[in-house]
Amino acid sequence: MSSILKNDLLLRALLREPTPRRPIWLMRQAGRYLPEYRATRARAGGFLQMCTNPDIACEITLQPIDRFPLDAAILFSDILTIPHAMDLGLEFEAGEGPKFERPVRSAADIDKLGVPDPGHDLKYVIDAVALVRRELNGRVPLIGFAGSPWTVATYMVEGGGSKTFGQIKRMMYEAPRDLHRLLELLAKATIVYLNAQIAAGAQAVMLFDTWGGVLTPLQYEEFSLRYMAEVVDALTREAGGRRVPNIVFTKGGGAWVKKIAAIGCDAVGIDWTTDLASARHAVEGRVALQGNLDPAALFAPPETLRAETLRVLASYGEGVGHVFNLGHGITPDVDPEQVAILVDTVQNYGLGGQPKEG
Repeated sequence: MSSILKNDLLLRALLREPTPRRPIWLMRQAGRYLPEYRATRARAGGFLQMCTNPDIACEITLQPIDRFPLDAAILFSDILTIPHAMDLGLEFEAGEGPKFERPVRSAADIDKLGVPDPGHDLKYVIDAVALVRRELNGRVPLIGFAGSPWTVATYMVEGGGSKTFGQIKRMMYEAPRDLHRLLELLAKATIVYLNAQIAAGAQAVMLFDTWGGVLTPLQYEEFSLRYMAEVVDALTREAGGRRVPNIVFTKGGGAWVKKIAAIGCDAVGIDWTTDLASARHAVEGRVALQGNLDPAALFAPPETLRAETLRVLASYGEGVGHVFNLGHGITPDVDPEQVAILVDTVQNYGLGGQPKEG
């Protein structure tokens, strides 16, 4: 495992250290918009088969790094690996997303759950991290990740994706103590899981709180933010002689940026519905920010895409602490050539007439 990192811009930006330009990586950068990903998926047979095979997970993680000059790799995996290891009968149905055969709906269901052992129950993920880190050979840092306890719980209780979140919200109102027990268990599982990823070679980690934004402000603090704070507080902070930064991202959480920044994380992910300048003002230099181009801008004509990208860069302003990203993941119908234009625009910002950050 190479300890010499040829490009450490991401790690420096996340720790609010000066960088010669903005680093860029993209949520879902390894995904269905890439023809090489679709070819690998056809060969592997299905999404879970790809996630649970370290060689294939490594191959997919590296595909966007081989194609674009991105500043970080993010492990190809899924936010539902922890409940998958809890034996709830997870399946991914074509075109329908994840489904759990055995949803968690009662105190008795929660009693049956334990914290998965990453070295055994999630060994395929940890092996993939080590393999990717070796194959990257210091080209760029590797980001590990997990779903937030609240977001993972929504899938476990709903039995899959949901538009209304009726089952978990019912539990929240009718049996809040049960829900807190489930979230506490998931927080413990997430801590050991992310720390195992760091031990295996992840150089930064991210918590994806995809569904935090469906909560009221008070519920968000009680059922989501509190548990993310618990996870962040227990994360390994140093490995291989350098800091391991962490990023917290709540989709739809723009109103709570200041509260998220106060939990002790290094960086806060911002979705496209929030103004980056306002978010920067709210966090008062406490954390780095990551984001936040509207993913749909990748459908725009090239000149519009460049203009939108420059607008996001300018909205952050000069100075340290910005990692360029989309406000959420790339959608499958994006043309890879558009991603190339985006990466080029970000990497040349400040290097030819545009204001350069200090």
